[in-house]
Amino acid sequence: MKILVPVKRVIDFNVKVRVKADGSGVELANVKMSMNPFDEIAVEEAIRLKEAGQAEEVVVVSIGPAQASETIRTALAMGADRGILVKTDQTVEPLSVAKLLKKVVEQESPGLVIMGKQAIDDDSNQTGQMLAALLGWAQGTFASKVTLSEGSVDVTREVDGGLQTVTLKAPAIITTDLRLNEPRYASLPNIMKAKKKPIDETSPETLGVEIAPRLKVVKTEEPPQRQSGVKVGSVAELVGKLKEQGVI
Repeated sequence: MKILVPVKRVIDFNVKVRVKADGSGVELANVKMSMNPFDEIAVEEAIRLKEAGQAEEVVVVSIGPAQASETIRTALAMGADRGILVKTDQTVEPLSVAKLLKKVVEQESPGLVIMGKQAIDDDSNQTGQMLAALLGWAQGTFASKVTLSEGSVDVTREVDGGLQTVTLKAPAIITTDLRLNEPRYASLPNIMKAKKKPIDETSPETLGVEIAPRLKVVKTEEPPQRQSGVKVGSVAELVGKLKEQGVI
């Protein structure tokens, strides 16, 4: 079985995001970029399934500028077999991403698509569900455990009331949650090997998908500064302060 893993290039989670002076978006120039953490978990899970003999090939796909090939190389260094870059310099919204992935899925015919539940830049949590709807495939979201069997996959997913296990008929879409696994670090030998692994390049135009944005960002603002706290000497003084501020 082949597993397809979409990955996204985002601002590194350790970097403090800064808003542009004109409020048109966040600053991306000279900022460290890395693979979306939820996508790292998806890559790790696909590699573990391959190492367990339950998959034959792990293919990684990314949609973005030429620099997104670096994100693909990271996945190849972790253990994926080859990559696909859908090259575009435009901002691609979740629905357009899902349409592009649908075309890639039709070309690659994977038995399973494993992807992060959301990207940490826009936090949309939409692409996996949209892709499942476009393909007409079963979906298991927020996966904390994945078990493959003949022709099906059991997904334990995190829900508000605890854990829910669903059995999906393959092919299927799985979106990963934080507790699914701990991604590995790529070793230096594997990083060197990744440089020789193939990355195919295509474009939205070649795939026949229109990616013009449907949304317009009107303004981006920093969150308000948190006010400093004050000490009170008694419960009565605390209640008085809360009344002054209109909290109670």
